[in-house]
Order: sequence, then C-alpha cells, then structure tokens
Amino acid sequence: MFKRSFRVAAVTAAAALVLTACSSGETETATSEETAAAAASGLACVILPDSASSPRWENGDRPALQAALEAGGFTADIQNAEGDTAKMLTIGDQMLASGCNVMIITDYQGAGVQVAAKAKAQGVPTIAYDRPIAGVDYYVSFDNVTVGTLQGEGIIKCLGDAGKDPKTAELIFLDGDPTDGNAAMFAEGYDTALKAAGVEVAKSALGAKRPDGTWDGAKAGTNFEQALTANGGKVDAVVSANDTNAASAIAILDKNKLTVPVSGQDASKEGMSNVLAGKQCMTVFKDYLVVAATAADLAIAILSGETVTTNKQLADGTPFQAADPQALYADAASLEGFKAALDRSGLTAADVCSGAAAAKCTEIGLS
Repeated sequence: MFKRSFRVAAVTAAAALVLTACSSGETETATSEETAAAAASGLACVILPDSASSPRWENGDRPALQAALEAGGFTADIQNAEGDTAKMLTIGDQMLASGCNVMIITDYQGAGVQVAAKAKAQGVPTIAYDRPIAGVDYYVSFDNVTVGTLQGEGIIKCLGDAGKDPKTAELIFLDGDPTDGNAAMFAEGYDTALKAAGVEVAKSALGAKRPDGTWDGAKAGTNFEQALTANGGKVDAVVSANDTNAASAIAILDKNKLTVPVSGQDASKEGMSNVLAGKQCMTVFKDYLVVAATAADLAIAILSGETVTTNKQLADGTPFQAADPQALYADAASLEGFKAALDRSGLTAADVCSGAAAAKCTEIGLS
C-alpha cells in the first residue's frame, strides 16, 4: 500500500485526499506516477451550471479547473449550461459522444442527475463538483454545512454588534434554490446556528419572512421587497444564502434607507465590496483552486485504478472530499482572506475598495 501526495496538498493540507492501491516491489511509487500520467492523458469533460447565480463559475472555477486538469495531463472540455436544463442535457450527450474519460458536473436544477446516469451507463467515471448529484462516484466541494454555520454565526455576531438580541430580532431569509443540494446544506448550517441562539427558523412559523429560495438575484430582490412590505418595513437582519442574493437585498435596503446585517458567501467582487462598505455583515471565501485541484487529482486517481479515501461521506453514501471555507468580515483579521479571494478572482484591492469601501480598506491595510 502507498500514499500518493496530491498537488492540492501544496495549496492546503486539509483538502488532500488519501489514495491507496495494491502494489508490490520497490518501484511501486514510480509505477503509480507513470500510471497516473497515462491515465490522465485523456479527455476530462466539465459542465458548469450557469453564469447568473454567481460570477465564480466563469471567473473562478472555469480557469481553475482548466489549469488544474491541464496540469494533470488532461485535455479539458469545459462548457456552461447557462441556466438551461435542456442545454445541460445536450452538452452532456455531446461530451459523452466525444469520448470523455471522466466527467465533472455541477448540477443545475436536477439535470446533472440525468447526465451522470448516462455517463455511468457508458462506464465514464463521474464527479459532482460543488453541488451534490445523486448516483455519482464522488463529490468534491466545500464543507457546505460549515459555510452555513459561518453565515449564521455572522448574523448573530453582527446583530450583537448592533445591540440587537437575536431572539427578538426581525429576520428575513433569502435561501438558495431548493433544487440545489448545497442550498439545503447552507440552510442546515445557518438554521442550526441561529436556532441555538433562540431564533425562530421554521418556514411554517416565519411565513412571508422566509419566501421560497432561489439563486436568481432579481427574483431574490423581489422576494425580499415583498417580505419587507409584508412585515411592515421591519427588518433587523437578512439571512442571505449567497452574495448575489445579498446584493439584491442590499439594493432594496438602500432604497428604503435601511442598513442591517446581511450574510452572504462566495466572496464575489460585489460581496467583498459590500462587506468593506459596511452594507453586508460578512461573506465566506471558498478557495476554488483547492476544489479544482482536488477534482483533477481525483480524476487521475480514478483512472489510475486507485482506491480513494475521502474525509467525509454524504447521507446517501457518496464519498465526499470537503475543503474548509473562511468567513470574511470588515476587519484586519480577514485581511489575508481578502487578499487570497482577490487573487483567486484576478482582482485587485482597487476593484473592491472604491467609494464607501475605501475608508475600511485603508483601516485594515487592504491596498
């Protein structure tokens, strides 16, 4: 038995996978490297979900996956379904017809399940990327329950900073798309954290204050405005599942001359700027370089015939390799996180430090 070090371990040891394979003789490590190189000299097919739910897919994940897969020896075919389930199915069929050796899929409204099933029927290994998909061989993402926990803890912290008791605060929720398994994990995390602080989180009890979830920013904005109106214009915090939904809520808050804690995640350009401007309580930085490298190394391992041991497992038994997220607040303790998030997105401090964010950037040393 042997343990092969992943390239991702150089990014973060916490995300490294443990790979084992039966072998014999003194040359087993060299042989495994040769096998891995041969296995990776094929076509890796990647389907991303859309561009609207978050800028990370095109600005972050696409180049990170392209670089990681090519560094692993693959030819990478990366396409985006652009929020169209029929298009995702068509892309999947075309990719499989082109001779994929491994398929990496980010689900969109359940279409990924059908794509993965077709791939598996043709003997093509499948990896769910960022969003869980029933029936795949492996799932690679962040610990999304922890992402939600950080969001819930952020709302509690920022309410406290504003002198508000979470137990009596008026909260409006903007959950993610209910067809996305990640949205359920985020909600599990922040619901648990908020409930522990005495906050009512049950949709049945909250009514209009917890509308149906979505990843469509425009719809999230409409939902928030309707919830705010139904609640008589009262709100002390907004539990938003990502930065896109948060930005939509902030636009409505601005229109009503309100400033309250708003959670988010993705560390998008707009999200970071809103945090630094004092309009958003926090965001969560998820280093997609780690997840992209993990997915590439996992693909190599699968095609090399290695047995992979992951650090988690989903409820349905799917092996899950989880990376750790980081909460970012407008404080000096988050400085390195902001720098890393900017670097991963190809941004500079100037991109997020203009206008109302400028003073805070100067204060914490982000330049």
